[in-house]
Amino acid sequence: MLLGAHMSIAGGVYNAVLDGKKATCDTIQIFTKSSNQWRAKPLTDEEVERFFAEQKNTGVTVSCAHDSYLINLGSPDEELYKKSFEAFTVELERCDILKVPNLVMHPGSHVGSGEEVGLKRIANAFNMLFEKLPDNKTTVCLETTAGQGSNLGYKFEQLAEIIEMVEDKERIGICLDTCHIFAAGYPIQKEEEYKATMKEFDRILGLVRLRVIHFNDSKKGLGSKVDRHTHIGQGELGLEPFRHIMNDKRLQKIPKILETPKGDELLEDIENLKVLRSLVKK
Repeated sequence: MLLGAHMSIAGGVYNAVLDGKKATCDTIQIFTKSSNQWRAKPLTDEEVERFFAEQKNTGVTVSCAHDSYLINLGSPDEELYKKSFEAFTVELERCDILKVPNLVMHPGSHVGSGEEVGLKRIANAFNMLFEKLPDNKTTVCLETTAGQGSNLGYKFEQLAEIIEMVEDKERIGICLDTCHIFAAGYPIQKEEEYKATMKEFDRILGLVRLRVIHFNDSKKGLGSKVDRHTHIGQGELGLEPFRHIMNDKRLQKIPKILETPKGDELLEDIENLKVLRSLVKK
């Protein structure tokens, strides 16, 4: 079972691995650069070597990175689209240097240009990116979204549409976020609801594409379209959806990552991971 949380890279990417160990993680998610800045400070050889060394020392793996929240590959604004494309290129290159297997990203927002236009722009960006970086080994993982504002990716069909338009489909995966799919209107609380939603996911996207699961409870209700994370079992989802996933043998080897609120001591992560581990049927 690969369980973990998103960890800060403040002071160097290797610090995320050390914090992951402190928080009892098996695996972690990181940003490869500051998430709220366009510019990225170059990674030094020393920093990269230590990043690999600390993974070996601690046994904590880095299963995914998350891209910057500034990036919007669905933007109709040419300047922002170009900036986003260049920034995402850098993110993929950094993941490759750090040997991070998956880069999770919110597909983007159409900002009034319409869903179909937005989906096409995103797919076109991937086609250009994959042509530009033919040897990059990182899988781009489209994240399921809550559907807030003009955000795309709140329906499984929208993600499938993007994949359909991408030529090199082998380089695309999916990240399923529990809070987001619930807020988007997919029920997962009762066992039969969970099974039906996962059946739909498998039919439309294929479980074979699922690379990462984000474990977040939701502050808002089913179909609210509002993306607000809270601690496991303390929100509208409750414990049951997490119990279903933790005991779903098909998902056993997929990294499950917390993105819940936390303080400097990481006590919240430790508690949330303890709760999740207690849900596994012996």
